[in-house]
Amino acid sequence: IGKSIHQFPENFHVHKRILKIFENRKKSIENEKGIDWSTAESLAFATLLKEGYGVRLSGQDVGRGTFSQRHAVLYDQENENRFVPLRHFAKEQGLFEIVDSFLSEFGVLGFEYGYSQTDPKTLVLWEAQFGDFANGAQIIIDQFLTTGERKWLRMSGLTILLPHGHEGQGPEHTSSRLERFLLMCAEDNIQVANCTSPANYFHILRRQLLRDFRKPLILMTPKSTLRHKKNTSSLDEFTNGSTFHRVLSNSLTDSEKKEITRVILCSGKIYFELQDHIEKLNKKNIHIVRIEQLYPFPYETLIDAIKSFSNCEIIWCQEEPKNIGAIGFMSL
Repeated sequence: IGKSIHQFPENFHVHKRILKIFENRKKSIENEKGIDWSTAESLAFATLLKEGYGVRLSGQDVGRGTFSQRHAVLYDQENENRFVPLRHFAKEQGLFEIVDSFLSEFGVLGFEYGYSQTDPKTLVLWEAQFGDFANGAQIIIDQFLTTGERKWLRMSGLTILLPHGHEGQGPEHTSSRLERFLLMCAEDNIQVANCTSPANYFHILRRQLLRDFRKPLILMTPKSTLRHKKNTSSLDEFTNGSTFHRVLSNSLTDSEKKEITRVILCSGKIYFELQDHIEKLNKKNIHIVRIEQLYPFPYETLIDAIKSFSNCEIIWCQEEPKNIGAIGFMSL
């Protein structure tokens, strides 16, 4: 599958930069290591399509990807013919639709919510150009997505991708308002996640259809860390019975555990900044535990991850200001 989704038709004149990107993606799969976020996403879509499910992705810039990372829609550089690799990689596959939608989050998300209910065997995703833009669809989120199952006894597996991260891009290109979604969580009505691993992203997307029930999924997705050298996964993390991990932490030997005096709990992009700084300072007494799924909260899994550090200082770290982000939710 990894090989097939990175091939082009004969006489298709692909842009030289796109050709290099696709070659690197294919090479990472062949080498079984260094698989990045966008490749993991393509593999998740392709494996579901190969199993007969449909995949539908809409948003204001989803074909290319807001951060020039996806390249799911390609154009011939000589005649402008359009080619979508995920539509043509297997003789028998599900339908892949990718739509660069118009600038109405309210209208588009409302349509996709209805689509997800009509066709539960299609992974329906809507991606905000930046996570902040979900506020244009707040009525759909409040009145339908988070409450629809209770009001109408109708499940929805709609997945919302919200690029999130404080990277100096201004007040409308920074925060996906994670705290708003966490405030709306109750009685397992939705799922909220902030993954730090391409393989985990792969598994949580597939989990949306492989379960025998449907729940909306709110996913904080990366921006700058799309290309972080450590934000990669090995092929083994995608296969051999691997699954989605609600909590992640680096493995430690018994002797290394004895040195730990502080455990940092975090979620999302801040993990990479913390880890880089710890390595720069050569700190041996700090251990990071990543909460990949914030709701439903993984109580038992988290307890298992930190029970070896019962005598350590345990703190929560986030990049958002104290009045937003997940700190209020975590404090409960």
